[in-house]
Amino acid sequence: MDFLAVQFFALSLCADCFAVSACSSVTVRKASHLHILAVSLLFAVVHVGLLLAGWSVGGLFAVILQKVSRWVGLLILLYVGGTMIWEAIRGKELMRNLSGWGNVLLGALATSIDALAVGVSLSMEGESGQAILAKAAVLFFWTVLSVGAGIAGGMRIGKKWGLVAEVLGGVILITLGVLIFSGIL
Repeated sequence: MDFLAVQFFALSLCADCFAVSACSSVTVRKASHLHILAVSLLFAVVHVGLLLAGWSVGGLFAVILQKVSRWVGLLILLYVGGTMIWEAIRGKELMRNLSGWGNVLLGALATSIDALAVGVSLSMEGESGQAILAKAAVLFFWTVLSVGAGIAGGMRIGKKWGLVAEVLGGVILITLGVLIFSGIL
């Protein structure tokens, strides 16, 4: 695979990380650069870790993963998005966004289930260890950048649009879950 193909592979695999981090950050009013970096790194570690785990188990769990991955992604995104909308309507803030480490981990897992499935399919296609490590390194880089940009952008949108951005962010997360579940994404 050439350089550009690996970049597009990584960008397409971490696009949902950007969307979830942006939508989940509309309720965050302040975050240090260190916190944003830590969240970005956690997303990248989970994303790459699940890609490599999927590649490692290969065809062993392929059938099981294909059956449950869409359900897991749907349920997590429904929970996070629905909670955002509920808390926006109730006037509560900062409960289900990327400010708490439990929420960060949920967001990272929700966006990384597809990386697990991609890892399985790459293993089944006979992807070499060297090739998967190269893809994982590029994926790590782009995931860190996309999550950092998503958080910064989400915070700006949230400061400007407040409640509307929070509800819209929740609706987008739920829509992402439904699209992933339906196989469109």
